[in-house]
Formats: sequence, C-alpha cells, structure tokens
Amino acid sequence: MQTHDGMNYAPIGKYEPVVQEGEFAFAAIGLDHGHIYGMCNGLIEAGAELKWVYDPDKKKVDRFCGIFPNVKVAVSEEEVLQDPSVQLVAGAAITSKRCELGLRTMNAGKHYFTDKAPFTTLSQLQAAKDKVKETGLIWAVYYSERLHNESAIFAGQLIEQGAIGDVVQVMGTGPHRTNPDHRPDWFFKKEFYGGILCDIGSHQIEQFLFYTGAKDARVVHSKVGNYKHSKYPELEDFGDANLIADNGATGYFRVDWLTPTGLSTWGDGRTLILGTEGYIELRKYVDIAREKSGSHLYLVNEVGEKHFNVNGKVGFPYFGSLILDCLNGTENAMTQEHTFKAAELCLLAQLNAINISNEEEMQI
Repeated sequence: MQTHDGMNYAPIGKYEPVVQEGEFAFAAIGLDHGHIYGMCNGLIEAGAELKWVYDPDKKKVDRFCGIFPNVKVAVSEEEVLQDPSVQLVAGAAITSKRCELGLRTMNAGKHYFTDKAPFTTLSQLQAAKDKVKETGLIWAVYYSERLHNESAIFAGQLIEQGAIGDVVQVMGTGPHRTNPDHRPDWFFKKEFYGGILCDIGSHQIEQFLFYTGAKDARVVHSKVGNYKHSKYPELEDFGDANLIADNGATGYFRVDWLTPTGLSTWGDGRTLILGTEGYIELRKYVDIAREKSGSHLYLVNEVGEKHFNVNGKVGFPYFGSLILDCLNGTENAMTQEHTFKAAELCLLAQLNAINISNEEEMQI
C-alpha cells in the first residue's frame, strides 16, 4: 500500500496477468448486450484465453469475431458447455434469461460470469443461490460501473487507506443515453429488462454496499417513472432509491435514460462518498466542459483538496482476482454473499417502487 502525508495518495498501479497462456480458458455465450466486450477484455487482459463464442444471431457473432478474431465459433451452446477445457462462461444474454443460462452453465460444471443485472425476479435469485450451494461454483456479476472504472477502483483504495475516515453516505447518479433507434425490442419490455432499478440501479446498490462496507441494507423508499418516452410505455426512464445499511450508513441514487445528445459521452455517471473526515467525488466518464476523458477523482479531507486523473494508472484488479478465485476456490474478487445481496436489494427496490407515472399510485 502506498504511503502518504494526508493528501499525497497514489494509485496502487496497474495489474499484471495472473495466469500463463493456456492455464484458464473461458467462453462467451449470449451477445445481447455490449457489456460482453468489456467482460471479455477484462478477462483476456488478466491472462485468460477466450476459446469459444456462441449466439444464435450470426450478425452478433460476426461482429464479436471482428473484435476477437482468434475465437472459435460454436454451432450450439452444448458444444461450448461440453468442452472440459472451458472453466468459465461469460454471458450477456437478455436480462430475464441470464439466470437460466447460469443454471445450465453450472450444471455443466463451469463457473458463470454474467452481465448485470443478473436476475429479474426473486425466484431466479433463489434458484441461483441454490445452484451455487449445490455445485460450489462461482456466480459472478459484471457490476462494471465500479469494477471497470479506474476512478471507482481508486476510491476504494483511498477509503481503505483512511483518506476520508468512516464512510457514512454514498450518493450516486447513473444517467444513460437511450438511443432508441439502436436498441433491440426487448430493451423496451419490462418482462425482459426487469425495470430501471433492477437494471442500471444494480450498479449503484453494489457500490453502496462496497464503499460503506455493509453486509446488508434496507430499501427505505424507491420510485420509477417514464417522463419522456411515451412511445415506449413499458420503459422506465427515471428511478431513484434511498437505503440504510446495517452499519448505519445511508445511500441515495438516481438512474435515468435522459442523457441529452449534447453530452460528449453516453452518461455523466458520478458518485459522492461522504466520510467522517472528508469526501470523494467521482466523475467516472467525463469531466463536463473540461475534459472528455473519464476516471476523475476529487478528494477533500482535513489536509486539503486534490484532483486525480487516474485514467490508465490503476488498472482493473477484479478480473485477475476472479480467475484466481475460480482456480483456487477463494472469494477475493467479490464474495458470493455480496454479489447476491446487491442483486436482492435492486430487485426489492424495483418490486416496491412507487410509479410516479401512474396516478393511481400517487398519494399526494
């Protein structure tokens, strides 16, 4: 860990591959969400070998092979799952189908790494818990807004070093651009995407638990609505929630599909972490009207104030840790309890949300 004088903190540094060539093979099944590219990139950078890809849509597969030209194209899901050399399957299927893919993967004796949100119902969550208990395999989730952003990773390092004392509140915003003309039909069907708090709210709840060090939390209040997209009545383009953690820390987050076209990137995601001795602000993807690059961190504590641009300086330790967890039977990347608790809370926030677009649910 880096030493410091109260303000001169520095990132721990980028991480090297954790395995040699041929030591850890994985496959990609389900290319319905673009997050599959980040998931595969992260694993490859950590030393894993991408051996297979399968999706019933040939166009998706062709595009994937254009990015990963050495991957073998499977004729069926079964061809992948029956390959004993494959140790993990990464998947970004339609949200409501991610659980069943995971169950099939674990039945074949392989670890599963799914895009967020991992589930759309509490019954799916329970089925996954039961399967993990039965098999002893890892059900990992790509909570990318913390795991694949260097400012978010550096924030965790600073908190561990005591830069802001004990964390008492986390506030997060997760705005996204809709791009409706480029979205598949399932994106607009709640049965398939699960609702905005279930979907992109999962990032926010996971990081709330992580930064506060909480094991559990209670959703105090949550809301959803559709302010702009009347053409798509099942789309929720706004959602927010308040939570209280088991250690007394509080959380608030807002997610939306309302990013204006004038922004230089898809969303101005931010996080504000309040501690007893200072606070941290993350500007994850852009520092508006200043720099188009992301991974900006602002630190204020008893010593002073400082801006860190950690783009390209921190790396992404999660992926190497996940590979080693799969090989060694450990839980260093993320505990299974934490993975499932974040999923559970986003499902409960969604299930109990007030719909501010529905007059019958408004009690003002």
